[in-house]
Amino acid sequence: MTINCKGTLIDLTTPKVMGILNVTPDSFFDGGKYKNEHDFLAQTEKMLNEGATFIDIGAYSSRPGAKHISEEEELQRMLPVVELLVKNFPEIFISIDSFRSRVVEESINAGAAIINDISGGKMDVNMFETVAKLQVPYIMMHMQGTPQNMQKNPEYENVVTEVISFFAEQLFKLRQLKVNDVIIDVGFGFGKTVDQNYELLKNLSLFNSLDAPILTGVSRKSMLYKLLGTSAQEALNATTVANTIALLNGTHILRVHDVKEAVEAVTIVNQL
Repeated sequence: MTINCKGTLIDLTTPKVMGILNVTPDSFFDGGKYKNEHDFLAQTEKMLNEGATFIDIGAYSSRPGAKHISEEEELQRMLPVVELLVKNFPEIFISIDSFRSRVVEESINAGAAIINDISGGKMDVNMFETVAKLQVPYIMMHMQGTPQNMQKNPEYENVVTEVISFFAEQLFKLRQLKVNDVIIDVGFGFGKTVDQNYELLKNLSLFNSLDAPILTGVSRKSMLYKLLGTSAQEALNATTVANTIALLNGTHILRVHDVKEAVEAVTIVNQL
């Protein structure tokens, strides 16, 4: 369970934390919070100091019903931030949260280290070939539909077996292209009902059969706060509970807004 990031082997047998840096005006929790170079640098430094191994930059909001933006606009948001962080934190491992092959390629060339594709290769026919060419770790997420329509009545006969089948098929394609470092993300909240999300969380350990590291992203999501009748702003404790369950079920990377609390969860679970 190691991945190669810019020539550094990162051992995922001890779970790692990925901090979220959204450079979008409309993400569900922190959209518009970080507006300028000072904000981006300060939040990145905070997350790194709290123990984040990776920083995941998103320039296209994928919250349910989010506005679709052009590739050019996504690049205009993304590239200056990648270049800024690489300049100020030369050892940083940046993950690029995008389903567009051109966006990830230009970002990797600017110094990023990982591709994080919410569509699992389904929204850009060139993505897998681009991953194979770049030979960087690839996070492959499952999503039913698109961000614009994914929560309009998602349906599965069996959500766990269908998501496992999706990964098995896509992993086969990637391995045919000799892509070595693939991480899977079941896609909590992406085309799933609340009940379907918890079915996946309960059975997350089954995904270890795919022989790929697992990333879990439940941070402050509606599957938590809707169940509790609260809000994303009040969902930190619920996030920690869900992250702990995910760690106990074999997760290797936690993708979070709140790094310090996630690192503490990892430390406690590792002590067992």
